[in-house]
Amino acid sequence: TDSVTEKYREKLRRKAAQEGFHSVDELKTVYMTRIQEQKDRTSTNAETQSPYPPPPPPPPPADFPSAPTSSPSSKPPAPPGLKTLSSYIDLPKTLALPPEEIEYIWRLRHASSPTSLCAVLPSRIYLRIQQTARKHPHFILPLPREGSPGGEIHFLQWSFPAPDTATIVFTHLAEYKLRGEFSQPHTTITMHLELMKEKGLVLMQGQVLRGRGVSVEDARWLILCLQKFYAGDEGNHSGRKRLLEQFSQGDKAFKVEELVDEAAKII
Repeated sequence: TDSVTEKYREKLRRKAAQEGFHSVDELKTVYMTRIQEQKDRTSTNAETQSPYPPPPPPPPPADFPSAPTSSPSSKPPAPPGLKTLSSYIDLPKTLALPPEEIEYIWRLRHASSPTSLCAVLPSRIYLRIQQTARKHPHFILPLPREGSPGGEIHFLQWSFPAPDTATIVFTHLAEYKLRGEFSQPHTTITMHLELMKEKGLVLMQGQVLRGRGVSVEDARWLILCLQKFYAGDEGNHSGRKRLLEQFSQGDKAFKVEELVDEAAKII
């Protein structure tokens, strides 16, 4: 374990030298400040009126594979082209590190890309989100826009292509209604579950596509909104649960205005 940890620290020392820092501690301080600033900028206000009509009933959900099993040998291989966590990090070596250092290395790995999204979720939070996602794999979320009272509405789709992987894609609702499955998403998110049992962590990474009318800050707001609707945080959030159920059922009682109101309470 000590040799593995020292190897990662040596990489951090080289990274610090490349970026002109005098020490790893100085590098950590700067990057942790940037990470905190990114979190703070997600605190955006949302208006409460919407010109959008209720959305059409969502497509029927696909049959999803069962949750990850405890035996790695029983897991089917990932589909071709799907990047699992081992595509990004050395899993055996990572398992030897403490959770705090894993989180730091994961965030540092993605900090240099201006279109990258990155987060680390506790397993207990992710499991609540996943339980809701399997019931409600499709939903819409509002994105605040200056000069537009109801903001801009975006369609999200969950899928579970492999036992240790979950994905989310975000698409402009207007484009999805026009092109359906041929619409192009503006943001893609992957949840990596390989460390969930041993380390109690789920590593998230994603990309915002350039030229799609959505910034990285916009995408962070949508992810925050998704977490609040799907995680079922403590407190009275029956309105969010009701909206999820209405949308999944194609219930005509679903109102975009109520969706915007609930999103505004997240601030």
